Amino acid sequence: MQNDRIVLDTNCLIAALARKGKYYSVWQGFQQRKYTLCVTNEILEEYQEIIEQKTSAVVAENVINLLLKCENLVLVDSYFRLQLIESDPDDNKFVDCAFAANAIFIVSNDKHFDILKNISFPSIRVLNLNEFLEWLNRIDTSLG
Repeated sequence: MQNDRIVLDTNCLIAALARKGKYYSVWQGFQQRKYTLCVTNEILEEYQEIIEQKTSAVVAENVINLLLKCENLVLVDSYFRLQLIESDPDDNKFVDCAFAANAIFIVSNDKHFDILKNISFPSIRVLNLNEFLEWLNRIDTSLG
C-alpha cells in the first residue's frame, strides 16, 4: 500500500468537523480510512484545546477519544526539533511530526508553512484543504 500518512493542522481539523461545511468530506475520509492521520501528544493537546474553545469540553473530549480509537491514527514520537518555521514556532510541532512519521504531506491553510517550499531538506510538502480534497477525490476515482 502506498504511503497515505498525513499531518492535519488544527484549523483544518476544525474546518473538517463542521457537518455542513465544505470540508466535512476530509473528516469522512478519515473515518473511511482513506488516509492515516499522524499526530503527536502535543498536537492532540492543541486539537483538544482549540476544539474546546470553539465548541465545548464534551465535544473536544469526544473528538479526541474517537481519534484515539481509530486504527488509522498513528501516534508519533518526534525526537527532532527541526525549527524550520521561525515566524510561528508553534507550527513546528506539525513539521516535526510529519518528518518523524515520514508523512507525504501536511494539510494546512496557514501561510507560515510556505517557508517549507524553500527548504530542500527535509522535503515536506504542504497541501491546503482544497488541494487535499482534490487528493481525496483522486483516491475515490482510482478505487471506483
